[in-house]
Amino acid sequence: MTVSSHVSEKAATVLVVEDDERVRAGLRRAFESEGHRVLACGDAAEALRELHREGCDLVVLDVELPGVSGLALCRLLRAQAATRRLPIIILSSHDREEYKVEAFAAGADDFVVKGPTARELLTRVGAHLQSAERERLLRGSNRELSFIADLGRGLLHALSPAEVVRRVAGATFEGADTALSAAVLIRDVGGKPRAGQAGQEGVNVCVFDREGSAEEDASLFHLERLRAWLATSPSASKRIEDSAQFFLKDEMHLVEFASPLRFEGRALGALVVAYDRRAACGETEERLVEAAAQQAALAARISTLYEAARSASVHLAREVERRTAEAESQRRFTEAIIDSLPVSLYAIDRDYRVVAWNRNRELGGQGIPRRDVLGRNIFEVLKRQPREQMEREFNSAFRTGDIQRIEQESRARDGSTRHWLVSKVPMRIEGKEVSHVITVGEDITARVQANRAVARTERLAAVGRLAAGVVHEINNPLATISACAEALESRVEEGVYGEGPDVEDLREYLQLIRGEAFRCKQITNGLLDFSRARAVEPAPVNLSEVVESAARLLAHQKRGASIKIEVELSNELPLVSGDMGQLQQAVIILAENAIDAMSRGGTLTMRTLVEGDEESEAVVVEVSDTGQGIPAEIRERIFDPFFTTKEVGRGTGLGLAVCYGIVTEHGGRIGVESAVGRGSTFRILLPATKNPDGDLPS
Repeated sequence: MTVSSHVSEKAATVLVVEDDERVRAGLRRAFESEGHRVLACGDAAEALRELHREGCDLVVLDVELPGVSGLALCRLLRAQAATRRLPIIILSSHDREEYKVEAFAAGADDFVVKGPTARELLTRVGAHLQSAERERLLRGSNRELSFIADLGRGLLHALSPAEVVRRVAGATFEGADTALSAAVLIRDVGGKPRAGQAGQEGVNVCVFDREGSAEEDASLFHLERLRAWLATSPSASKRIEDSAQFFLKDEMHLVEFASPLRFEGRALGALVVAYDRRAACGETEERLVEAAAQQAALAARISTLYEAARSASVHLAREVERRTAEAESQRRFTEAIIDSLPVSLYAIDRDYRVVAWNRNRELGGQGIPRRDVLGRNIFEVLKRQPREQMEREFNSAFRTGDIQRIEQESRARDGSTRHWLVSKVPMRIEGKEVSHVITVGEDITARVQANRAVARTERLAAVGRLAAGVVHEINNPLATISACAEALESRVEEGVYGEGPDVEDLREYLQLIRGEAFRCKQITNGLLDFSRARAVEPAPVNLSEVVESAARLLAHQKRGASIKIEVELSNELPLVSGDMGQLQQAVIILAENAIDAMSRGGTLTMRTLVEGDEESEAVVVEVSDTGQGIPAEIRERIFDPFFTTKEVGRGTGLGLAVCYGIVTEHGGRIGVESAVGRGSTFRILLPATKNPDGDLPS
C-alpha cells in the first residue's frame, strides 16, 4: 500500500469510496473539474485493492458502506504505516454529533455533510492537500539534512576510492530507500581499456543489491555505456526510464537516476540508483542522490590523492602536503555546510567543553560569538537553561548512545513564543564509546502554530454548529421558566401565599430559579461568543466576588452531598477587566467538573491569589479537588471540544472548551496540575488592571 511521494493541490490523486453510483459520479466530476485525478470505488475491499495497486494523495470516504463500514476502513488505514499520514475526509448524509465523534475517534481528518453542491468538500480537500504538502516538504528537508550530515561524517574517514564508493553506495541505499544503489569511480574516463582487462582496470565499483549486500563487481554495470556518458562531462543528473539505456544490468527495476561525481569540471564517476516503481523516485530522492554525489566527488578526489601519495614514495612529501591541504579544504567545506544548515548546532566533548559552534548559534538576540565559546564549559555558556536538566540529557546521550529529541519553548525579546525541536546526537570518533554529543536546534514555530491554528479552527467550527442548535432549543424553554418564576414572585409579593419562613424560602428559591435561568441564557450566548471569537464587554471585576458567588450557587444546588466546599479569598486582590458573568461561568464549570471527579466525596477548594510583580501582575483563581485525577496521556486533550471521559449522557465535552475560550478571550491563561488518585488543580491567570479605577489601559 503506497502513498504518492508528491502532493499538489492542483494535480492530486483522490480516492473516492462511495457505494451510491450517482453520488460517486458526481464527486468524480467535481474533483476532475478542479484538475484532480480520481479513483472511484464502491466498497472497502475495492478501495484497499486500489491503494495496493497505485496509491493516492487523499481519501474521501462515505461513512456507510456495504460490508466493512467507512469508519472501520478509516481505522484500518490509520493502523498501517504506509497510510497513517494519508488525509481522510468522512462523508455522511446526516449531520449528527455521534457520527462526527465516531469519525474523528476513528482517525478521520475532517467530516463533511453531503449537500447539493460539492463546494465545501472541494475547499476542505484543497486545504488538507496543502497541509499534507507542507508536512511532506518538512519531512523531506529533515531527511536531507540528516542524510547530508551522516554521509559527511562517514566520508571524513574514507581514505581510499574503494572505501569512498562503498560508503556512498551504502549510505544512499539506506537514505534514499532504493532498490539498488551503486557508486562508480573511473580513473580513465574517456579512455579505452587495454586488451584482456574486460574494461575493469582503474575502476572502483560498489553495488548494494535488494538484500542490502555489497558487491564490488564491475560486471553488474554496462561500463562502456557509462564511460560514454561520463566522457561528455555531464553537468547535470539524468533520469532514465528506457531499459535500453540503463547502466545497471538488472531486469527488475523500472527507473534509474544517475548523478555524475564532478570535481573541478571533470566527471570522476557516477552515483546510480534504481527503483522498482517510478513513483518511488521523487524529487526528495533525486535531491538526496545529487547531494551525496557532490560530497562523494570531493571525497573521491581526496582519496585518489591520498592513494597516489602512498604509492609514489618519491613524491610522498608533496602528496602528503597536497592531501593535508585537500583535507583542510574538506574541513572548511564541511564547516561551511554546517554553517549553512538552517539549524542551531553545537557539539561538546565528554568534559562538557564546546568543540563546535555554528553560525546560527552566533545570530539572534541570544547569540554568542564562536571565539567566545570554543573550549569553554557548556554550562558556563548557556546559563539561562536549567543545568540539572541539560546535564541529565547530555549524560543520557553519552551513556545510551541514543538520539535524544526534546521539544522546547523560548520567549523572544518581543514577547512572542518560539518552539524548538532539540536533538542531541551521539558521535563516536574512535571505538564504541560516545566521544561527543552534537546538539541541533530546529525552529518549528511555524509548524506548531499551523497545527494549533488548524486545531483551533476545527474546535470553533464544531462549537459553532452546536451553538446554533443549543440557542434555538434551549432559549425558548428558559424564557418560559423565567416568566413563570417572575409570576410566582409577583404572587409572593402580593401575599397570595401569606407570610412565614416557608414563604421566605420560596422567595429565595424563585430568585435562584430566575437567576439560574438567566445564567443558562448567558451560557448559550457564551457558546456563540466562543465559536465566533467575539470580544467581551470589558468592565472592572473582582475575582474574589466571582468565586464567592459561584460557591454560593454551588451550595444551593446541593450537588454532591459528601463534598466539602472550602473558599480561600485574598483580601487585597487587584481588579481585572472582563465580563463578570462569563468569568463566573468559567469558575462554575471548573467547580462542577471537580465535583464530578469526586464521586466518593472529598474537598472542593476555591481560592484567589496574586502572582508576579508590578510589571506583570496576574490574578489567579485556583479550583482544586481531591478526586481521581487526570491521566497524563489525555491531559493535553481535555480542552478540546467534545472530548470527555464521563459516561454517555453525563457530559458533552464542551465545558472545558467553553472555559478555555472565555479565559483566552479575556487575555488570560488556563492550566492544570494533576496526579492520578490524588486530585487536580486548575489555575486561571488573568492580567491585573493597572488603572486603579478599573478602566482598560489606553
